[in-house]
Amino acid sequence: MTSTSAETQHLRDLARLRRVRDRIDREYAQPLDVEALARGVNMSAGHLSRQFRLAYGESPYSYLMTRRIERAMALLRRGDLSVTDVCFAVGCSSLGTFSTRFTELVGVPPSTYRTQGARPTADMPACIAKQVTRPIRNREARAAKPQLA
Repeated sequence: MTSTSAETQHLRDLARLRRVRDRIDREYAQPLDVEALARGVNMSAGHLSRQFRLAYGESPYSYLMTRRIERAMALLRRGDLSVTDVCFAVGCSSLGTFSTRFTELVGVPPSTYRTQGARPTADMPACIAKQVTRPIRNREARAAKPQLA
């Protein structure tokens, strides 16, 4: 394969990966799995996972869960839905998995976030609040260090 054709193929792969990422962003509340995402761009599931991780630093599933948690944070800040309702509204089918992943990314359980999450952002414009409250990607939320007296 020549360098020109390799470059062309690389650009095609990046375009397909962007389509996958855009689909996840649009359809995060729908049941999505790596096999279905891969079929949509004519790739194998394994190849999609490897290439997606190389391009975006995390697996397609991790990206999907982060997107769901971002949306869940916004719904929980509103305060009019229960944690269970939010879990199902963002496309999660297991409250336990949702709560665990939420806690890993945000640093507090969803029930705690629901009662305390809106306070710090109450007077902020929505666009700023979204940036400030974005979940941490590619690493778990840092636990508060114990204060030693």
